Amino acid sequence: MNLIFAQETAAAIAPSSPLNDIWFVLVGVLFTGYVILDGFDLGVGALHLFTKTDEERRLMLNAIGPVWDGNEVWLVTGGGALFAAFPEVYATVFSGFYLAFILLLLSLIFRAVAIEFRSKRPEAWWRKTWDFFFSLGSVLSAFLIGVATGNIIWGIPLDGNHEFAGTFFGLLGPYPILLGVTAVALFAMHGAIYIVMKTEGELEARARGWIRNTIIFFVLMYAATSFATLLYIPRMAAPLQQHPWLFAVPLLNILAVANIPREIHLGQEFKAFLSSCAAMVALMALFGIGMYPHLVFCHTEPANSLDIYNAASSQKTLSIMLIIACMGVPVVLAYTVCIYWIFRGKVKLDQTSY
Repeated sequence: MNLIFAQETAAAIAPSSPLNDIWFVLVGVLFTGYVILDGFDLGVGALHLFTKTDEERRLMLNAIGPVWDGNEVWLVTGGGALFAAFPEVYATVFSGFYLAFILLLLSLIFRAVAIEFRSKRPEAWWRKTWDFFFSLGSVLSAFLIGVATGNIIWGIPLDGNHEFAGTFFGLLGPYPILLGVTAVALFAMHGAIYIVMKTEGELEARARGWIRNTIIFFVLMYAATSFATLLYIPRMAAPLQQHPWLFAVPLLNILAVANIPREIHLGQEFKAFLSSCAAMVALMALFGIGMYPHLVFCHTEPANSLDIYNAASSQKTLSIMLIIACMGVPVVLAYTVCIYWIFRGKVKLDQTSY
């Protein structure tokens, strides 16, 4: 009843302007871009230690070397858009998840440092040490992203001032941890497909086996996550029950994942990668559909939840920032397309490689 009251209250105070909805979609698109692009290089890092030789590890690093830092631009852009459009959400989430975000930041920093420092010395112990940090940072980053998403879905305690009223260890519940492991499985599958697409020879053949194993891992985790969501968080499935046509989204996700082994078998690695991207888009769309119009749900007192209306900037601010976004987002997109076009094809090692 509290949830229904909160939804009705949000609908009652909703302005007639569509700007709130537009920004909800735009922020979702930016974070989806980050998940797709940084997802595969986090997946490559998660699989890094499964290689056999130093040359194979160098090939994996050089497969993501030209693009990994550009991928993280989407995270910065998404965070900036969230701050501009929904500043109260930005303040609540970043203060409540402060320690978790610091750990995520340190993980991303260790990944970057490991990539650059690994090739500075030829000793085996030196390279193995940084290989370990690179892989650990990748797995931990993916896990923390999943944990954060799990907490947003599950809901966090907020007081009447929309301030976080929980603890750090309270964020490590069973459901968020389940989402964290699922995120690792998803990114590992995405990364394995990217490795097949960018390498050749023995590493490519080994990565094809990784695809099979990571798909099985992800499907099992996705099934467990879906079951837990339907059982313990039925509000996430309510929009699909109210609008049956939305079942096309989970159907797209299932078909996209099922198409990956087919395309790999046919030797169409790029199409398999596109199928993996489509699956991630569908998952993010399901997340957005289930959360709408909430941005941060308060499970202890739904009336304290933050949504696209009570947490938004003024309509004038949203209008001005939308104009800026319409100019800036195409630049980021063009930069991304340009980089991936320049560094297309299989990876070759030379004197300038890591």
